[in-house]
Amino acid sequence: MTDTAQTGLEETAAPKAGSEFRDDTRRRDAARRSLPGPVLKELYVLKPGRAALSVLETFGVAAVAIACAVVWFHPWVIVPAMILIATRQQAMFVLAHDAAHYRLFPNRFWNDVVGRLCGTLVLIPMRVYRVTHRLHHNHLYEPQDPDIPLNGGYPRGKAYLWKKLAKDLLGGTAYKTYSYMFGAPMINDQVGDANRPLDDTAPDLRRQARQDRWLVIGVQAALPVAAFMTGFLIEYLLLWFVPLVTVQQPILRLRAICEHGAVTDFSSPLTAARTNLGPRWLLWLMFPHHVHYHVEHHMYPAIPHTNLPAAHKAMQEHGLLEGAEVRDIRETLRLVFADKAKPAAA
Repeated sequence: MTDTAQTGLEETAAPKAGSEFRDDTRRRDAARRSLPGPVLKELYVLKPGRAALSVLETFGVAAVAIACAVVWFHPWVIVPAMILIATRQQAMFVLAHDAAHYRLFPNRFWNDVVGRLCGTLVLIPMRVYRVTHRLHHNHLYEPQDPDIPLNGGYPRGKAYLWKKLAKDLLGGTAYKTYSYMFGAPMINDQVGDANRPLDDTAPDLRRQARQDRWLVIGVQAALPVAAFMTGFLIEYLLLWFVPLVTVQQPILRLRAICEHGAVTDFSSPLTAARTNLGPRWLLWLMFPHHVHYHVEHHMYPAIPHTNLPAAHKAMQEHGLLEGAEVRDIRETLRLVFADKAKPAAA
């Protein structure tokens, strides 16, 4: 892929070797290889104005929910606010995800500044996540994919998944979540020395990841101190920290499982990822910023979130989604909550 195709804008440098997200070129047949070049070039174009609106909408909704709960400090307001805030924390994670792909803003400096801000507020070092998320994209459902422990092996039965979600809601898995976000897969030795996942990671990317860890640690240590000094410690804990480590956790797990769980063919992004369609209000809450177009995202990770609906339409028109994992979210939920299949009798 050329630099221009990768970015959609000639003035923006393409990611260097060792920091790029590769298109998943595995296809189910040779006749449906890709979207035409002119169509892809248009889809790759970044739209900073629309990206800025996504950021403002996410922060604005969170701010309004916090303000309402502070003004009317009552459980009937606080509890719904906590749920809404958790969904916008998930939206900040998705924006940090887009920045990790270099797809939020065409200017690399501002892309990373905004992505790091979104990530830092929700306990995610964005540039650490950039390293681990490359492994997920470049090795989808291969041994180097760090996300398999989260979304692999489904369906595992209703009781298993409900138990996991309940544990998430009580904050029992937040430590594991943020261990992952802080780079636990980066020190995974399970694939052996000959196939270490980080062998192709640029040194600059590793250095930036180390810097981001300390940034997030410093900010997260300062926030409760600042809240205490200004007399808003209880409000900070109830309306930001608690939703982050409780309500947001089952949303994160369920979204990841809906995107990659209960699939049976790992040989192609068409069938190893899933696009979920459904009511707009539900997608807004659970799959913010068009992240529900997940087949499209894996096939063409250089397409920014603002263009994913157009990418879905273009792929449909060119027959690229025939036989792909594209389902209504209600059908997906039935799949992932299904009872574990019993092995066939000998």
